[in-house]
Amino acid sequence: MKYRFLSALLLPFLLMSPLKAADWQHGLSLFGAPDLPKGFAHFPYVNKDAPKGGTLRIAAIGSFDNLNQFTIKGNTVIGLGLIHDTLMTASLNEASAGYGLIAEAVTYADDFSSVSFRLNKQARFSDGTPITADDVAFSLTALKKAHPFYRAYYADVVGYDSADAQHITFRFGQTGNRELPMILGQLPILKKAYWNAKGRSLADTTLEIPPVSGAYKITDMEPGRAITYQRRDDYWAKNLNVSIGKHNIERIKYIYFGDDTVAFEALKAQEVDYRSEFSSRIWATGYDTPAVKSGAMVKETVTLENSAGMQGFVFNLRRARFDNIHVREALNWAYDFEWTKKNLFYGQYARTGSFFQGSE
Repeated sequence: MKYRFLSALLLPFLLMSPLKAADWQHGLSLFGAPDLPKGFAHFPYVNKDAPKGGTLRIAAIGSFDNLNQFTIKGNTVIGLGLIHDTLMTASLNEASAGYGLIAEAVTYADDFSSVSFRLNKQARFSDGTPITADDVAFSLTALKKAHPFYRAYYADVVGYDSADAQHITFRFGQTGNRELPMILGQLPILKKAYWNAKGRSLADTTLEIPPVSGAYKITDMEPGRAITYQRRDDYWAKNLNVSIGKHNIERIKYIYFGDDTVAFEALKAQEVDYRSEFSSRIWATGYDTPAVKSGAMVKETVTLENSAGMQGFVFNLRRARFDNIHVREALNWAYDFEWTKKNLFYGQYARTGSFFQGSE
């Protein structure tokens, strides 16, 4: 009887014990094994010796009254992705692949009914406190409550179990979905003790600066006008292979302007340092300035090497006038693309050959 009692007592602990080391992986991919091996030095597209420092000033349009990107309320400031880390981080030259960040390892059930993460023991928030499985569980629960996007995105997560502060398993309400482990790896991690404090809710707007898990922190803010993110010297993951060669800019400052015309004038007045141009008219006619001619401002066309997306007219086939394929074909022929390209688009546009232009 003693042995039977001991077996019954140990069974729950055995069921909750972390999985064997052989089951854990350093990364995930929807297409077999991830390209990079365990212990890789750094991502192949980064410069590991890139110089660090400087301030980058970027224009933003509008205004802001909120530092909480996880609520549907208010006007949220730009750039908050800099301050929140996720369990795993994406590789920019792989399709649907992720490698360990806050979670140093991951494993999942053969039928994709669950996924487990082992957190890095060194993972810390900006206030120095460790990131635990309790914070991870809170992040999922709070995000689903605060925002309908996360409620839908993580709808298949029906529960979780945590054996200790370093391990957490999420259970799914279905089997066979290979994407769900990847989706959980994208979970941004928030500090439970901070957001659970009296008077705070992830569903509300705030201008209070929280403790963060990412490589940057907010150091200066003028509500509605500007915000500055500073690279954290105490960032626990700065020497991880997934971080080497990244986060090179010391300070990133977003300055808000009332509209894009004013923002463009700010660039020409050297009040901001960088602009992505999406207007063919401005690109063709707006940069004939002394700064560009002298080389003080660099105007560069960057070739897009991945999927390009598309622009076009979309017909509502539920309307009788458009449900005839011959009518739609006639409209296609009536649209003089070459004339439009020359006279309206300044020669900057090309015909799309596929809905998947530039993809593999």
